[in-house]
Parts: sequence; structure tokens; C-alpha cells
Amino acid sequence: MAKEKIPAREELKEEYTWNLGDIYDSDEKWAEEFADLEAVPAELEKYWGKLGEGAGELLSFLRLDDEISLRLEKLAGYASCKADQDLGNGFYQDMRGKAMRRCVEASEASAFARPEIMAIPEEKLESFYAARPELEEYRRSLYRIRRRAEHILSPAEEKLLSAAGEMADSPDNIGGALRNADLRFEDAVDSRGEKHPLSSGTLVPLMESADRTLRKSAFENCFKSYGDFKNTVAAILDAQFKQLNFFARSRKYPSTLSAALDATEVPEAVYMNLISAVHENMEAMYRYVRLRKRALGVDELHMYDVYTPIVSDAAEEISYEQAKETVLSALSVLGEDYVELLKKGFDGRWIDVYENQGKRSGAYSSGISRPHPYVLLNHKDNLESMFTIAHEMGHALHSYYSCQNQPVSTSDYVIFVAEVASTCNEILLMRKLLSETVEPKRRAYLINHFLDQFKGTIYRQTMFAEFELEMGRMSWAGETLTAEELCRKYLELNKLYFGPDMVSDEEISLEWARIPHFFYNYYVFQYATGFAAAAAIAQRILTEGEPAVRDYKKFLSSGGSADPISLLKIAGVDMASPEPVNQALRLFNELIGELEELI
Repeated sequence: MAKEKIPAREELKEEYTWNLGDIYDSDEKWAEEFADLEAVPAELEKYWGKLGEGAGELLSFLRLDDEISLRLEKLAGYASCKADQDLGNGFYQDMRGKAMRRCVEASEASAFARPEIMAIPEEKLESFYAARPELEEYRRSLYRIRRRAEHILSPAEEKLLSAAGEMADSPDNIGGALRNADLRFEDAVDSRGEKHPLSSGTLVPLMESADRTLRKSAFENCFKSYGDFKNTVAAILDAQFKQLNFFARSRKYPSTLSAALDATEVPEAVYMNLISAVHENMEAMYRYVRLRKRALGVDELHMYDVYTPIVSDAAEEISYEQAKETVLSALSVLGEDYVELLKKGFDGRWIDVYENQGKRSGAYSSGISRPHPYVLLNHKDNLESMFTIAHEMGHALHSYYSCQNQPVSTSDYVIFVAEVASTCNEILLMRKLLSETVEPKRRAYLINHFLDQFKGTIYRQTMFAEFELEMGRMSWAGETLTAEELCRKYLELNKLYFGPDMVSDEEISLEWARIPHFFYNYYVFQYATGFAAAAAIAQRILTEGEPAVRDYKKFLSSGGSADPISLLKIAGVDMASPEPVNQALRLFNELIGELEELI
């Protein structure tokens, strides 16, 4: 029997859609705020040339900037969520564009602030703190500006760079529209000749099927479509790195990687150490590939065989309601307050649950955190989707704790720590499931899923990070990112990471074309470092109990009040060392050993 068609947005039950009325009562209210925000540039520019005159002027500007930031966050958050509901809806795509324009206008108008803040002598700034103790709230954010002195330009140059911000987002927006709204796939066909709708949202569930014919069909049909547009996607990626080059060179950085990591105070050595540590532990990955090949009983292991569970007849259907209850139970170790917040999110329609036609693929916790975060899912009734709920609500509650405990200026945490809370939830969920499972087949199924998390997060995301690093180096050197060269490099890395027992099918060379994170400016490596940090934190929570939970919640509540390495030390992990990555991969290897015995 063929699978159900993907529903239109209006066919979804309201209870499974997010309630954006918590931000604005209506689109008309959004439009009123959009109009009111037109006055923002003039309000900001009143402070031009005055930030160094006195503590009062500086404090007044920073408070105004906070107020405007909150208003723009709501404006952009509402528009973005509306747009992501259906990427083919032109009205809401236009709304998102308008919101971005207001953000850019405010950024342009306040471009004078960084150079002026930089120009305040240290002794004078200290006298400001003494004169107006309220300024202490902004000491951390002022430090973050001043520490990058050599990369701050003149007011006129800063304004010009800010004006280029809307244009700089174009590659990501164009790529997203192509992948999510315009790209079409032929239906996948199973071994009985029945057709299954193929989309970005259904690809992985189809690849998890026990029907190898269906997996192969989904794999080939997906990459056939991407192959048809490979030159277009390559051109979009080329434009993405050209804009990164422009901003990095304008700010006198030696590379786009340096510019990206300096913005979040992450040493470049952390990125390089991750790649090195994973390279040194490739044999564990190859061991896993050999086990998968043996367990599936195939002469050749292909790339369309990497998602299907290697333990047969153990998968179970898990409804959204069941998944929520299991997540609540697993995360009860984090305390009653954490569980009550989860329930508030589940019951308060913070979550947009199911796929609909045109909806953005994947899952995320939105950039808006006030009055509360919003989470986008494309839920399927399976184990993976249950883990996605735990993951995205980890992000959401991290944001909630930060916003409740930090002033606006330090409530945002940097991306390096962003993946820790989400992944810690996943690991706690898996450890809970394993602790309650003794039946060999079910236990083997769960261990396989856990191993796939390691594979997909540490190995796969590090492979992406290495590919992104190579793209950055090529573009910085003036080379054009052509489809042919990107396919060649990606296939080379795929062979390295999966090893000799995996057939790296030619189609996999096109996978780079479907990865939206390559537009996120060196983001993906943090999935791997975040997983390693989360594994260490989860272990501490489960072994030490309340003291570890207390430290962890302090970390969740710290926002961006310190550099990310220091923040993670609060939770008991030192990411300046490669040890957390090595420790996680040792656990990966141990789990492979247990699975080898079970199957």
C-alpha cells in the first residue's frame, strides 16, 4: 500500500502547530510593529559621536540597543516561523525579507557604536563603570567588542559592511528556496513496485526501511535531482564563500575560519584538534562499517545501507504522544523544574510537529527566545524522531534558562556551546532506555541507534567540517567552487571516513548539495565537539547526581556571560583538551564490542 501524501498546511490539526499568537496576535499587529520600527535608525543615530562623552550617554545607548534588539527578535522570529511553515507562500517569504530589512537598517544605523566604544580609553571606561554601576551589566559585551580591536573599522566602513548584511544572506536564502520549495523528486519504488513520496523530510525514513530496493530507489532518485541542479548549487556555495571572504578580508582576518571562530572566542586549534582526533580514531569507524556489513548479510555495503537498523524486527512505532512521555521520563534526572518547563512547551504549542507541503525540512529551535522559544519538527513515528524532540527541546530550554537568568546583553550563547544541551538530552534519553532494556535484540537495536548517533555526529559532522574547511581554503585562494571539484573532494573524504568495506557510490559525491549547514559559516564542527562535551556531562550527571545537575543548570543559565571554554568548565568539561573527543570515541569502540557479541 502506498504511503500517504504529504498534507497541505491547512490540513494539519491546530494542536500540532505552533502558536505564533504568543508573539503577535495577527499579521496586522506584525505589520504595525514593522511600520513603527522604521523610526529606529533615527533613534540610534542620535547617539552618533556621543558614546565616549560620558557614562550616562553610553548606558542610555546600550539600553536602547537592548530594547530594539528584543523588538527586532520578535519581528524576525515571527516572520521566519511563518515563512518556514510553507516556503512556497510568497506573502510570508516577503514578510521575512521585510523583517531582515529592518534588522539591516538597525545594524547600519548603529554601525558607529563599535568604533566609538573601541576609542574609549581603558581608564575612562573604568571611570564610567564607577560613575554608573548599572554599566557593569554590559562589561562582558563591551569586552567582547573591545577584544577585537584590530578587526573593527572606521564608522563609515562599519556602516558599509552592515549595509551588505542583507545581500550576504542571499546565498543561504536562495539555497533554501531551491532545496525546500522548488526541488522535486521522483517517487521511490519498493520491491513490490509500490511508490512512496520522496522529499527532504521522507528521505531518511525511506533509507531506514528494511526493503533494500526501496532504500536504493530513494537514494538514487534523491541524488538524481540534486545532480540535475549541481552546477546551480555549486554556484550558490561559491557565492556563499565569496561573501565570507569579503567580510573576513575587510576585517583583516587571515581566513574565513579565523573570522568565524574569533567571533565566538573559540581557538582555531579546537577545530583542527577535532579533525586530527577523528583521523586517529578511524579504525573504530571502519570496525563499525565491517560490523554493519556482516549484520546486514550483504556482499557489498552501499551508502544506501547506512541508515537502516542492523537489528531486524526490533523497530517499533512510537507516536508523538508516546515520545513526549518517554522524553519527560528520561529527563526527570534534571529535576522537577526542567520537567515542568518541558511540559509547558509541549502543552503550550511551542512546537510545529508534522511535515506539510512546502514546510522547511529538518528540525530546529528558533532564534526567538522571548516570550519563549519555538521548535520546528517534521515528526515521524519512530525512534529517531523521539530523539529529535529531546534534542530540539534541549536547545529550547537552554535558551529559556539563559533568557530568564541573564540580561539581554549576555542572554545569547555562542554556537560552540549550543549543541551541548541538545545532545546531552539525547544521551540521557539513550542511557535511560538502555538502563531499562535487557532483552538482547532490543538492547542491540538501541546500541545500534546510539552508535549511529556517534557515527552521524562525531564522524559525519567532522567529515562535513573538513569538507567546509577545504571549500574555505579553495575559495580564499581564488579558486571557483565548481560542481566537479566539489564532487571529487567530497567523494575522496567519504572514502576516507567510511573506509575500504564501504562502497562509496558515485551518487554520494553529490551529498554536499543537500547539506544546508554549509551556509552556516563553520557551524558543523560544533555538533561533534558538542557531542563529546555532552557525553562527558551526561556521565557526570548520572554518576554524581545533584551536584552535577546543579552545575549543569548553572551552565544552562549562563548564556554568553563568559567565553565558551570557560562556560563548559562550569559543567565540568574542558574542551580546550582533545580528551573529551578521545573519551567519546573510546566509548564508541566499547559499544561496538558489545554489539558484536549481541548479534
